[in-house]
Amino acid sequence: MTGRGRNGRRLRAAAAVAGLVAGLAGCGIRSTEVPTDYGAAPSRVPCVTSGSGGLASQSGSGVPVEIFLVCGARLVTVDRTVQLRTDKATTDRVRIAQALLDELAAPASEAEKQAGFTTDVRGGVTASGPRGGDPAQALRLSTRPEELSAFALAQIVCTLADNNASADDREVVMGGPSDSPLRSYACTPEVRARPGSEAPPARTVE
Repeated sequence: MTGRGRNGRRLRAAAAVAGLVAGLAGCGIRSTEVPTDYGAAPSRVPCVTSGSGGLASQSGSGVPVEIFLVCGARLVTVDRTVQLRTDKATTDRVRIAQALLDELAAPASEAEKQAGFTTDVRGGVTASGPRGGDPAQALRLSTRPEELSAFALAQIVCTLADNNASADDREVVMGGPSDSPLRSYACTPEVRARPGSEAPPARTVE
């Protein structure tokens, strides 16, 4: 093959490559010499269930309530329906508080787990009414509040305050067993946004 033939073939090949690059550029695709792999797209926790998908206590008739679960390191409300005990020895407020504590300690449903919900409240925490010398709105827990984890304390305070188990909106007066001091805990927007680092504001109740 002559030099002129070889040069002609090279020119045609170069023109074809140039045309291909121009075509890719026209489609909005840039050519690259090194393959790029950025990995999978980051997942985002939705913190929303796709339906009821709730726990067994959500079925049937009962009292509608809201509880605060942990999702994405913050507190998010979840609707529940709880069954109240018929123990006549306790007040409705104490029975509601106990039902809320039991609901907080129950494992999240499968739908809630997939949506990113968890709870830090452990089972076995019980509530009772005021003792001698306590304010009428006080609740006594079987576990001292200061012994709870940061997330568990925030969940309990915000859930009890939100469901009127407390005297004031967004506040709950509670303490541990025996003669441990009572404190009034507040559920603030900061606590709901950062329960792991923002403790519920508390003041001692005389």
